[in-house]
Order: sequence, then C-alpha cells, then structure tokens
Amino acid sequence: MKQMLKTVLLAVFLAGAITGIAADKKVFCYYGSWAAYRPGLGACEPSHINPALCTHMIYTFVGITTNGDVQVLDSWLDLPNGRDGFGKFTRLRQSSPGTKAMIAIGGWNEGSAKYSQVAANPQLRARFAQNVVNFLRTYNFDGFDVDWEYPNQRGGNPSDKLNFILLLKELKEAFNKHGYILSVAVGAAESLASKSYHIANVSQNVDFINLMTYDYHGSWDSVTGTNAPLYALSSEQGNQIMSNVNASVQYWLSEGASADKLILGVPSYGRSFTLANPGNNGVGAPASGPGNSGPYTQATGMLGYNEICEKLRQGWTVRREEQQRVPYAFSGNQWVGYDDPTSIAEKANYVLSNGLGGVMMWSIETDDFRGTCGDKYPLLSTINKILRGNVPNQSSPQT
Repeated sequence: MKQMLKTVLLAVFLAGAITGIAADKKVFCYYGSWAAYRPGLGACEPSHINPALCTHMIYTFVGITTNGDVQVLDSWLDLPNGRDGFGKFTRLRQSSPGTKAMIAIGGWNEGSAKYSQVAANPQLRARFAQNVVNFLRTYNFDGFDVDWEYPNQRGGNPSDKLNFILLLKELKEAFNKHGYILSVAVGAAESLASKSYHIANVSQNVDFINLMTYDYHGSWDSVTGTNAPLYALSSEQGNQIMSNVNASVQYWLSEGASADKLILGVPSYGRSFTLANPGNNGVGAPASGPGNSGPYTQATGMLGYNEICEKLRQGWTVRREEQQRVPYAFSGNQWVGYDDPTSIAEKANYVLSNGLGGVMMWSIETDDFRGTCGDKYPLLSTINKILRGNVPNQSSPQT
C-alpha cells in the first residue's frame, strides 16, 4: 500500500512538472538596476544573475520624454562609457541562449503625465514606436515592457484608457516587423485596473501581461496586512475581499484577458510595519507607521527577502496566515508580511491549475541572490521547480 501511494504521489508530481514544461510556462525576472548601488551584500550587478532561471529577464528602467523619445535615466550605470549595465545584462544570454533580454520603461517614479501626453498624439505615438525599435536594435534587447503607472491616474486623464490601447497597437505593429516581444506591467486589483485598462483590448495587443499582484497592504494602512495574500480572509468584507491575488486574477480573466498571456507577479520583498502594541502582533493589528529600513534596501516599510531571511535566522517569530496562504514575521514592535518558498510554490501551482502563462518576480535582486541564508535564489528556484520541472544549472555569468 505504501509503495502504491509513493507511486501515485510520484505520478502526480511528474504530471505537474510535465504539464508546466509542455505548456511552456514563462518565468519573467525583473532586475532593478539601481541595486548595483546598494551597500555590502545587497549590491547586485548583472554578473550576479543566473539567466538560466528566467525565460525572460527585464532590465528596469528607462523613461520617456514628452517628444516621444526613450530616455536613459542613468547613463553612467547603463551605457558603455560607464558601467555598461545594458551590455552586461544582454550578454547574459551567452550562458543561457534561450533566455530573452528585455527592458522596461516607466515604473512608479516616472508617474503618468508624460505617457499620457505621448499616447494622446498620433504623431508622437508613431515617433515613440520607431524610437523604441531603434533603441532595442542599438542596445541588443529582445523586447520591451511598458510599465505606465497608471493610465487615467497619477497625472493622467480619462482619455488614457483608450489611448493606451492605441499606443500598444502602434508598438505591436512596429515590433512585428522585427520579432520583438511586447509586454505590459499592470496594476492588478479591480479597483485600480477598472480605471486604467480596457482589459480585453490590452490582451489583444501584447504578448504578455505582467500582473503586479502585490502591494495589497502596506504601511499606508493603519493596521498590519500581508503584502500579497493568495486568498481573502473570511473576516474581510466589501472591497477588502478583492485585495488578494486570486480576486485580481479572476477579475482579469472575467474581463477578457487571455489566460496564457497572464503572468502572475510574486514579490521577493515584504511590506513592514511598526506595531502600536508589540503584544498585538497578528494580521490586522494596529500599526503606528512603517517598519524600520533594512541594511540593503534602506527604505522604511519594506524589506527584501534577502533581509527577511537574515532576520529569521536572528530569531524573529514566523507565523502563517492559513486563509491567505502567506507568512508573516515579527520581533518586538517590528512586523513584516512577505512570501517564502512555501507560498511561492503554492502560487506557482495556482498558475498551473488556472492555465496562466507563468510567473514573474519583482524583483530578483531582493531574492537571496548570494545564498547568504542557504541556496542562492530560493524563491526564483522554487518557481522553476514547479513550472519547469527542475532548477536549471547555475551557469557562469558573462560580464
């Protein structure tokens, strides 16, 4: 009987692995280039990336000008006459030829106003599309990720919702001539996405949709909450029940997104809080503000997984929110909700069971990329085990 059970379990595991491989699931790896400036063990250069763990790597960020030009935001870090970040990144393909190297435009700090202006003008849209093609050719990238945060918000206007589609169409038509990949990074929650996107039309005009299924809770809230819960709490009501990964995915599917284009975002960081009362330390406990900054990311209200794992080794208490399927940890008045290999594995299996296109990580430089707490890239490796059936061998990165 035991042998039969072992055989059944092995068959189930292999079926999952084979399904993932047969379905050609994607693993998108965002790389925050500014991590090269982080102190000590937090400094992450392209040479620290194992490209075999990614089907698609995305370098972040470049910007846009009101004339429709692509703007290099850190010429010293990115260009050949400085530290050559672009070149080091794209040359990683030499040790993993099947991996695609892309670049993203936008991000939170870029805001919305300039994108709104370019997208509203047919001439500027066409100019921008051609400029992007020229940029990809010049710096040897395979594709482009549009991370406009967000149409019709943060300095945008209501016409952005339609103009975003027109901009994507312009880019896609230009890219088709050259075989470039077009993806978007999008706000995932219904409360945000409904304001910014004609979802079915977005899906029709891109190759992949990177869902930013995280930041559901953070130090902007008055109580503690987990960063990227998979499901809702039974105690949540009203709009609260939409603040989770599953609700966002089902909303995008119901609005016409193609499942095989949806790439589920997972965070390699946690959102942290300072507890108002250290004795009250569960999910929903009163918070007095953001958590203390970590030694590498040096930003209040967040901690990289490479910082969290060190705190766990120092004795922080870990608990799991079983309904939300994610962990949280605390010590004294400090509290963080995050993802670990167990929750990441469950989300990767969620991708398989829902027929989604794959998983993306924001962002790989806050995974334990040095292996300070154990194996290198524990979160990213977990994704590969589930979606690709194995962890590709560490290759010798190219510089």
